[in-house]
Amino acid sequence: MKSLFDQTLALAGLIQACRLVDDVARTGNCDNTALEASIASLFETSPESTEQVFGGKQGVALGLNLLIKLLDKSDAAKQENWVRYALSVMHLERQLRKNQDMLMQISKGLSQAESPRNHFGLLHENTFANLAGTYQSTISTFRTRIQVNGEPHILKSEHNASKIRALLLAAMRSAMLWRQVGGHRWHLLFKRKAIVEEAKRLLAAA
Repeated sequence: MKSLFDQTLALAGLIQACRLVDDVARTGNCDNTALEASIASLFETSPESTEQVFGGKQGVALGLNLLIKLLDKSDAAKQENWVRYALSVMHLERQLRKNQDMLMQISKGLSQAESPRNHFGLLHENTFANLAGTYQSTISTFRTRIQVNGEPHILKSEHNASKIRALLLAAMRSAMLWRQVGGHRWHLLFKRKAIVEEAKRLLAAA
């Protein structure tokens, strides 16, 4: 299962969720198709494949495009907020991996979120609020916290804040998946070309 295919999909999932965080924080809106795929990934706890986590390659089309932009040729992309968020999530994932109690707490929180998801819908504010609560009681308690930049009046909205926290939880899920399928940070330096070509191939097949 530790293939470039899986690693590229998982990395695209991470980057996509972080880009959606940035979009919501700055504008209050984001790509709804990408949002649905990212949030749905939190509930795919026993997937048969990496692709299934995101509902197919098309679920991370936004992330694949961003991955190509970031690794291929764009120095400007490296300055984007979503890149900083992704690197912060990768850093926190290493801490989370060592904390079995917190992992169990997150698993319990996701199970509890199944109820509002089934009753109200995946993208309902109650579902976001439930997922956000899990993020706040777990990952947000680490000494290192992800500082999200955006418009103050947008960030003050409880619904937007919940959506951002739920997306950060989804980003963490993708970061853990990336690690599980053999992803390492050094790949971003030494396997850039291979990742870009795989992302382009996946996009063409999406």
